[in-house]
Amino acid sequence: MSTTPKVRKAIIPAAGLGTRMLPISRAVPKEMLPIMDYPAIYYLVKEAADSGITDILIITGRDKDAMEEFFDYSPEYDAVLTAKGKSDELAALHAVCDLANVYFLRQKQPKGLGHAVLRAKDFVGDEPFAILYGDDIIFSEKPVVRQLIDTYEKYGRATVGVKEVEKELLPKYCSMKAAPIEGSADEFFVDDMIEKPAPGKEFSNLAILGRVLLTPEIFPILENTAPGAGGEIQLTDAMAVYARTRGVTAKIFAGDRYDIGSKLGFATANFVKALEHPETKEAFAKFVQEYLKG
Repeated sequence: MSTTPKVRKAIIPAAGLGTRMLPISRAVPKEMLPIMDYPAIYYLVKEAADSGITDILIITGRDKDAMEEFFDYSPEYDAVLTAKGKSDELAALHAVCDLANVYFLRQKQPKGLGHAVLRAKDFVGDEPFAILYGDDIIFSEKPVVRQLIDTYEKYGRATVGVKEVEKELLPKYCSMKAAPIEGSADEFFVDDMIEKPAPGKEFSNLAILGRVLLTPEIFPILENTAPGAGGEIQLTDAMAVYARTRGVTAKIFAGDRYDIGSKLGFATANFVKALEHPETKEAFAKFVQEYLKG
């Protein structure tokens, strides 16, 4: 096993306008839309914290102060819940605030994911760090960030979380030039990748879905990355340069991913959690069965 620096920092880019979730995203940041009891951003922070991450930087934009409020104590709720003797509810609120050290930084201009990550350069310093894409909620038995950390510690290389994607959908994502690693069924060596490939330009059907683990060597590359797809600074373009010079490990992660920046992804994530929640699972399952019969 390679000796690698401990991964204790994570970045969550969450500055996007959420145009796919209009009109509600005009009033409520998409990251604060509820998946049962908790806003979407909570699941990302909890995944990172459950993976051993201690310091998390959320990159925000205008009109997203609600995220910062959610991860702070509320003296008003503390007083009301204490007076009513609701100690369990109070403990649950404090547990959210105590998951990790959560910091916030604004991306003042919408210049893309690569630009958002570059804003975190001083926060990262000279340490490896995870990135959890703000639109991607993943439900898994073992946190996906932890899966990436374990793979990173095994090979000593930057690691990306991937899944096999249908070929016709690859233009929405990216494509890895990947070779299987001997002795592993779900890990690949990557020496190139392409963002939103045109038909016929794909390397493989392996695409990054929401989780990456990088080293600080990515920052000089990002600083020299020209705008790419959509006129934005694409993180994948910088990671492609990184892969060509250093190599990257791709890990097919275990877990179910939901794009909560889309109406379908948001609805299905809530559907799954409603079938798991102790207060709703039985009644909701019955409702679904009866609804489908009707």
